Amino acid sequence: MFAQNTLPFEEESTVFADLILPVPIPKLFTYRVSRAMSGLIKIGARVIVQFGKNRVITAVVGKLHHTPPTNYQAKYVLELLDEEPLVMTSQLELFRWMADYYLCNIGEVMNVALPSGLKITSQSKVQFNPDFDYAELLTEEEVGLLEEIKKHKSLSYEEVARLTDETNVNAIIKSLVGKRAVILFEQVKEKYKPKIARKVRLAEAYASAAGVNALMQELEKQTKQQEVLLRYLSFVPVQSNPGLNQKGLEKTAFTQDENSSDSSLNTLIKKGVFEQFEITVSRFADIPNTPAAVINLSEGQQGAVRQIQEHFQDKEVVLLHGITGSGKTEVYIHLIKQALESGTQVLFLLPEIALTTQIVVRLRKVFGDKMGIYHSKFSDNERVEVWKGIIEGKFNFVVGVRSAVFLPFTNLGLIIVDEEHETSYKQFDPAPRYHARDVAVVMAYMHHGKVILGSATPSLESYYHGQQGRYGLVEMFERYGNAALPEFLLVDIKAEKKSRKMKNEFSSVLLDYMQYNLEHAEQTILFQNRRGYSPYIQCEECNWISECNNCDVSLTYHMKVAELRCHYCGHKEQVPRTCPNCGSPKVKTMGFGTEKIEDELHIIYPNARVQRMDMDTTRAKNAYQQIIQDFENEQIDILVGTQMVSKGLDFGNVSVVGIFDADRMIHFPEFRASERAFQMLTQVSGRAGRRAGKPGKVLIQTHNPSQEILGWVIRNDYRKMYDTEISEREEYNYPPFTRLIKLIVKHTDRDTANRAAAALAELLLAELGHSRVLGPEPPLVERVRNQYLFNILIKLEREKINFKAVKSFIQEKVTDILTDKTLKNVNVVVDVDSM
Repeated sequence: MFAQNTLPFEEESTVFADLILPVPIPKLFTYRVSRAMSGLIKIGARVIVQFGKNRVITAVVGKLHHTPPTNYQAKYVLELLDEEPLVMTSQLELFRWMADYYLCNIGEVMNVALPSGLKITSQSKVQFNPDFDYAELLTEEEVGLLEEIKKHKSLSYEEVARLTDETNVNAIIKSLVGKRAVILFEQVKEKYKPKIARKVRLAEAYASAAGVNALMQELEKQTKQQEVLLRYLSFVPVQSNPGLNQKGLEKTAFTQDENSSDSSLNTLIKKGVFEQFEITVSRFADIPNTPAAVINLSEGQQGAVRQIQEHFQDKEVVLLHGITGSGKTEVYIHLIKQALESGTQVLFLLPEIALTTQIVVRLRKVFGDKMGIYHSKFSDNERVEVWKGIIEGKFNFVVGVRSAVFLPFTNLGLIIVDEEHETSYKQFDPAPRYHARDVAVVMAYMHHGKVILGSATPSLESYYHGQQGRYGLVEMFERYGNAALPEFLLVDIKAEKKSRKMKNEFSSVLLDYMQYNLEHAEQTILFQNRRGYSPYIQCEECNWISECNNCDVSLTYHMKVAELRCHYCGHKEQVPRTCPNCGSPKVKTMGFGTEKIEDELHIIYPNARVQRMDMDTTRAKNAYQQIIQDFENEQIDILVGTQMVSKGLDFGNVSVVGIFDADRMIHFPEFRASERAFQMLTQVSGRAGRRAGKPGKVLIQTHNPSQEILGWVIRNDYRKMYDTEISEREEYNYPPFTRLIKLIVKHTDRDTANRAAAALAELLLAELGHSRVLGPEPPLVERVRNQYLFNILIKLEREKINFKAVKSFIQEKVTDILTDKTLKNVNVVVDVDSM
């Protein structure tokens, strides 16, 4: 019997492969498989193929068969990269589902799913044509370059540029190609490179007690060489255990000793005393395999575990609603252990890399090096090692962010989605525009596994499913270890300004509490959900405002680098000394971001240790980890940050949390504004007073302390917020009572974008009606990256409509617009389950 994912070799029948290409095309492309390759190729393996005239790309085998394509001549698969599949059949099934559900192409899914290290790079190179013998046709420069190509056998475009003074390298290469003096070819390289350790060991003749003694006598007068030998023996005592010699010692161990020298080691290698060898090692080998920590569950946590297990008897998904500090992580750990002991795999999803830093340390103490970590701050090589480690069985438990749903699991027993309400789980660009929480539920169904959705402030959709009985619902309303919920103080900014107590952005109340904390060695977190120094700069004379050339937004001032930046397209400008409009020198900053708060704190408290945590300060790979570690070790007094500081961080010495600009969150013009403001304020407040005997205080600065939502936050009354919001959602037909599909029509010309959006809306309205189709309307930011945007929002009832049929209809009408010759270069983005 042959394996399901291979084809038996048939001498008379040609094997064809339907390949998933990492390009936005709706169908798989069929390629011919050579006879030599036909017995080896498998579904899920990577191959190299030519696509188009000069493009060489990595594809994944989706299907093997014997039917040639009817519309085109199948090209040959150029190379087979994998003896065994690197993409599992369960992944291919998920890719197909995602392409269908999120209205995109399977190639787009695969392109996002595969880490860059598993994709092949193609580089054009030039080599001498051995049939060329008309040297008189060449110019002097071409003759010189041809000699260099002969000398090196082949050269890349970059190498040609370095070897010649020609400004236009393409022109000289094109001339040589035209004269048939050179041949162009594609050199294909795999990005992933295993980590190599260079090691040495004693030659076999010396790898014993007698051999070592003889060698020591031989080197009696060579002091430096003897020191090298003694250092080796201190790590690898072959006298007592000759078998240890086989593993040897890394060469770097000798360079760490000031008494050892490279020359002495190299002399011993030349003499045949030591032999060199190389081995492939894991990039995670330096992670300590710590002994398993003992987790003692409280009575409340034990009750939560029992309820979850009971719900799992008849439900696939359980929502764990636990207030901040209730100890959800310990519940997760207990259930992860159970799943691993049953022989299944576990995926633990977190919304942001910032969260992985602290929680990974806690999980490492329990699961050691058996746990893999997967997020975008890892290098390509590190991500490939985790990918391959799952296939090889090294990692049965992985902690990761959104993209971890694409990993090659084959036996998922449990998926935990922590902070399930977070918008970070939604991918906005590029396609597929998926929500990792929803994909996790589908993955679990495919693997016959279970899902836990955890949050102190669940999304209304998830809580609604819990209330309706679709999900199991378990709630924890007590903080772990009898820690009390923080006390809230609403600071009236209008009253503070009227009495002139404000100091820039700081109320007198907040300053008093921070001063107290500094005097009593306690820590403070300040939250402002806006990075940069100031949102914009403005002229006092003519009211000119700095704006982006490419987007309809103001440029944010970043003081540290002294430039204006667009947070949408990345455009940067120098800060003008005078107003570009009227020439006045009275140009001032308006509003405030995290950078300005940090700057003012240094002035107000010159001796305080202040640190900022936002996108600008955490770009480096280990920046999150370093900041969090310093704060945990109480080397930082005041931590200023964006929403990064709100998510699941656990610091015992934080007694004050200050919140700026709460009003902007509450009054944001979007139907989810109240829900998200409640979630954000509750989550960041939960960082205070997380230890028993050290109650925390949360100060919310607002212009209107009587706002209803602030009362919900102070009372920690999630249920009141839910009841109020859910009734409004039902009245106006918003999720969870409907599904939303947003269509974003884009074009560089505003009129063309508007016409295309109006035409598309008209096509949709004819079938779906005015109650389901809203728009087109320009968004808050109408122009981004020089493209004008118009939104069409489609609301589809959950129960009374064929969702799949409607999506097919929408896709058909979008295609009509994209193929309309009067609307050239229009782009339409389809966002299913829009956030």
